[in-house]
Amino acid sequence: MDIRYKLPRSGGLIPEATPDDIIRRYERIPTRIFDSESDGASYLADRIVAMINDHEYGINTLDGVVENPFVLGLSTGRTPIGLYRELVRRHRCGEVSFANVVVYSLDELYPMRADEHQSRNWRIHEDFLNHIDIAPHNIHIFDGTIPEEEVSQYCARFEKNLHRIDLMIMGMGEQGQIGFNEPGSYHKSRTRLVQLGHATKKSLAPLFHSYANIPDMAITMGIGTILKAQKIFLLAWGEEKASIVRQVAEGEISEKVPASYLQDHTGIEMVIDCNAAEKLTREETPWLVGTCEWTPKFTRKAVVWLCQQVEKPILKLTYQDYIENSLGQLLEARGAYDKINIDVFNDLQHTITGWPGGKPGADDTTRPVPSEPYPKRVLLFSPHPDDDVISMGGTFLRLVDQGHDVNVAYQTSGNVAVHDDVVLQVTDTAKECGFGDRVQYVKALIASKKKGEPEPRELLDLKGAIRRAEAKAACRLFGLDDERNVFFLDMPFYETGGIKKGELTPADIEIVANLMREIKPHQIYAAGDLSDPHGTHRICIEAILGAVKLVEGEEWFRHTQMWLYRGAWQEWDLGMVDMAVPLSPEEMLKKRHAIYRHQSQKDIVPFPGSDTREFWQRAKARTQNTACLYDKLGMAEYQAIEVYVRII
Repeated sequence: MDIRYKLPRSGGLIPEATPDDIIRRYERIPTRIFDSESDGASYLADRIVAMINDHEYGINTLDGVVENPFVLGLSTGRTPIGLYRELVRRHRCGEVSFANVVVYSLDELYPMRADEHQSRNWRIHEDFLNHIDIAPHNIHIFDGTIPEEEVSQYCARFEKNLHRIDLMIMGMGEQGQIGFNEPGSYHKSRTRLVQLGHATKKSLAPLFHSYANIPDMAITMGIGTILKAQKIFLLAWGEEKASIVRQVAEGEISEKVPASYLQDHTGIEMVIDCNAAEKLTREETPWLVGTCEWTPKFTRKAVVWLCQQVEKPILKLTYQDYIENSLGQLLEARGAYDKINIDVFNDLQHTITGWPGGKPGADDTTRPVPSEPYPKRVLLFSPHPDDDVISMGGTFLRLVDQGHDVNVAYQTSGNVAVHDDVVLQVTDTAKECGFGDRVQYVKALIASKKKGEPEPRELLDLKGAIRRAEAKAACRLFGLDDERNVFFLDMPFYETGGIKKGELTPADIEIVANLMREIKPHQIYAAGDLSDPHGTHRICIEAILGAVKLVEGEEWFRHTQMWLYRGAWQEWDLGMVDMAVPLSPEEMLKKRHAIYRHQSQKDIVPFPGSDTREFWQRAKARTQNTACLYDKLGMAEYQAIEVYVRII
């Protein structure tokens, strides 16, 4: 998918004002940052196409065999998919041929048949190789069915036959895994059978419907094998990779972070989007590396950072604090330190409001939301049927209580995140209540599931119905009319029957646009996080932004504001916040009760990501931590705060 959404930014480093060597002085791997994944994929495709077309190969006139082919190492997973699609597009346009290319795959799960949908073999064919003119005999992918007693010899033969790699393309795991080289891997390791770590297996769980179904081992090129490549492109997209990108690019070489060994490679280049780059020094604290544009919001970001460095509230910062922490250029740009303190304090104070829909009849000069019109029509988009109450349940409740016309749109069914046991329990409950006995039929449906294949549609429909009922129950708790104000969009990209989703299509965008036209909202709330483990939030925000492009010229949209909330995995940096809604203890309790209505997501969520806490615990900790941060900066002390960034 063409990912175009990026985090809102204001001010920051002025690249042309500082030499590149200085800007990148903290980075030990040459790193290119692009505005979006699609821009990065286009750059990579340019380079790869040129390398293949410029490669000097020969053809044996006797048997037609390619001599000196271009040798390409490939990885699978979500990271390279956009690049593969771009290469396929260029092949179809006649820009490049793969007839003289030999491919080696980076790894394969073990044991695993090539025709199983979870296999690297199946995935790389589905995403790339089936769509280009590569010869079958030029494809070398590990055989996951080799008897275990023969694997060592098999890996040795593979290593011996792999004379060179002209270009290696790969992503990395959130612990810096490259291939299946886990933390602790030896830097001279070669192709071998390895044991998968717990974190890696958890990341694979969505593909297998259960942690128990995941193979314990994999065959992988070793780190030493990877380092033989003449050129390496290391890819990373999205906020969930930001922490590991910084460790790999700026940290010390460590066996705990296998990708850090690539610092020693002379032909390595890391290609990332701006979301994956956000923790690099030049992005997170750019005043440490060069000249910056000091907008009010960027100034706030720096001052909040300074408060955290010296552990002081805003109004207690001194001239010495600014100077000793490399913020002298801020003083030169914005004036005296005490004036900056007051300006930032007022700026942050004005983000706080108990009236997220605007306070009717009030002076709204310094408020984040205008007082009129009142009541407002509000459209709250929720990617899954519980993101609304988890992420902004207190604001949701406040908007309803303050008399606004609140509408909730659940973009996807969330059906794949319902455990089979929940379906059985609900079916058995219906039986015990006298509403019909379908228990044996449902058991048979569950038993008919096949590993690696989409779930039966009828079973998915039951799971979707369970999630709809839970969402409506939560809305009723908040006083919303679940018949008039609740919409289930069931966007087509999601309904594949498996964890891997389809591409965003005009049909998805049109569904969202039509609902906007129907409601004509004064306020839109949408999930602006990109760290959900399965990518659904990414596609949902792209659909909303695509719909905005369709309706932005219409008269009703002229007065519409759009606010972004975060999901269950992270929170906005205070330097970005435009609105902060404080919550009382009673509102926090009601928010928790709304989350409880989503019983299918309690305790036994099939794919919770790396955070094992329940969603209500994550929500509580996140909002209370935000309130604590405001308190430490010198603001009033609140029980909890939900925060938002405005993009329209």
